[in-house]
Amino acid sequence: MPQSHSDDLAVLFADIVESTALYRRLGDIDALKIINACLATMKEVLPRHHGRLVKTLGDAVMCLFPDGDSAVDAAVDLQHSISLLQPGGLAMQIRVGLHTGPVVVGGEDIYGDTVNVAAYLADAAAPNQILIAQTTLDQLDVSRRDATWPIFYAILKTTLAKTSVWEVQWRDDLVNRTQINPHIRRTIPEDAGSLVLTLGNVEHRLDHWHPILTIGRDASCEMVIAEQVVSRRHATIRVERAQFYLVDHSVNGTFITRADGKEIHLMRREILLEGDGEIRPGYARKLRGRILRGMPVVLFRRDRRSNYRV
Repeated sequence: MPQSHSDDLAVLFADIVESTALYRRLGDIDALKIINACLATMKEVLPRHHGRLVKTLGDAVMCLFPDGDSAVDAAVDLQHSISLLQPGGLAMQIRVGLHTGPVVVGGEDIYGDTVNVAAYLADAAAPNQILIAQTTLDQLDVSRRDATWPIFYAILKTTLAKTSVWEVQWRDDLVNRTQINPHIRRTIPEDAGSLVLTLGNVEHRLDHWHPILTIGRDASCEMVIAEQVVSRRHATIRVERAQFYLVDHSVNGTFITRADGKEIHLMRREILLEGDGEIRPGYARKLRGRILRGMPVVLFRRDRRSNYRV
């Protein structure tokens, strides 16, 4: 097993905007083609700036660069490339956050506060925006620093340190910009917490680092339920910024019981999972007025402790 080591590097997150709406509008197959076209374009940009892909996170990429200058150049290139791509005739957008500092490299993955802050900034970015913190700005050469704009002050939850957050300019649209009040203080990120799912004695947690989970009868699913009424790939639960969505792909549908006892039958649609509740893939809580016994139940609850803390 490769040993972990720490280096001063730059971490970049780039996230495709409104991908959920794209799936609703176009359907899974056509939307996936467009998302994959965007991801492929982003991957092609990285080697031009000495970067490498660490992993994809649904509709986002996490990348590693030797320094802040390379990461900023890549971020600008990413924005230009996606704005020109227009897969399927659609104008696509991404949000980018990047940060420099100590990064723990372990095998094929990376860890640490630098990674967390980069993820925070990507979450805080608006569509078409590139955000960096003050420490990254200080490391850039003069020409790159001149192409930045102060946005707000932030208190990072990892260290509780206050930092100014800056936008990297990549378009000539300064005349039409809204004047930003840099004295507004925000805490990055919002305390979204995570979603905990329990099936018997097995617990799964969805958060920024584990953004998707599949439920089904097939052994390749993360949560396997070996009942004949359960489809092979029955449902998917995913993280979309600060929310958690269940998407039903099944024949019999998914029954969701909320904390107030109300049961919803979801069929080839998606639903926002709020609070606590129960998930039954392919079978209802009651049959002919009587509670079904012996059928597996997936419990879900929101854990409000920040999933970003390390």
